Amino acid sequence: MPNVPLIVFTDLDATLLDHETYDWQPAKPVLDRLIDANVPVILTSSKTAAEISQLRDAMGLSDCPAICENGAGLVPPGQGALPSPDAYRRLRRILDSLPVGLRDDYTGFGDMDVDGVAEATGLPRAEAALAAQRAFTEPGLWRGDTAELTAFLSALAAHGVSAREGGRFLTLGFGRRKVDAMTEVLTRYGNPPSIALGDAPNDQEMIEAATHGVIIPNPHRDPLPPLNGEAEGRVMREQTAGPAGWAHAVSALADRYL
Repeated sequence: MPNVPLIVFTDLDATLLDHETYDWQPAKPVLDRLIDANVPVILTSSKTAAEISQLRDAMGLSDCPAICENGAGLVPPGQGALPSPDAYRRLRRILDSLPVGLRDDYTGFGDMDVDGVAEATGLPRAEAALAAQRAFTEPGLWRGDTAELTAFLSALAAHGVSAREGGRFLTLGFGRRKVDAMTEVLTRYGNPPSIALGDAPNDQEMIEAATHGVIIPNPHRDPLPPLNGEAEGRVMREQTAGPAGWAHAVSALADRYL
């Protein structure tokens, strides 16, 4: 990777993308400035590689890697490039190897057709098809009780699989987080100064690890608690939500390096 003056890691939903409309156009002038200055912008999201790849190409960022499935994997540079699904296939084999009594209480995306994923997520069918193209992790619905869940998670842990509970899904994976993927990408670029932006708890470690962290406000969720580095000014709270706030924060920080 070439030497770069700065690198930006950004969450998508409710950060670079508007919470309601998913529009990113208010950030376009700043994105274009970063592209012209050879600053990689690393899209970092729970979205699948298929979902991120389309957004990355539309934003003109196809020369940059991206971080997908909450840090579980990287999307290689290149228009339309997608990672191998080998890790997901291994995860599905582990899941299907569990005792029937445990396995039957969990319905993952891989157990559903596209219509089932659309119904479970509330996404339009075309978007659900992209969300179903897993490469690293498996979201799913749990129907068992608490004791059965404990046994299920214990059986998975014996195979190196962990789970994260979200508002709707229990997502299985091999434990990588956004900050782990961020560290890998930084190393590839020679550890330049970094900016990380996000709005949610799964962005917290990434924001804290960056040279400059930015919390983007999201009126639709509780604000993040005080983060490491915030008292010293290394982590800041933007006042404007969505891509307009993103653009304001990134522009001001980029002025220090470009």
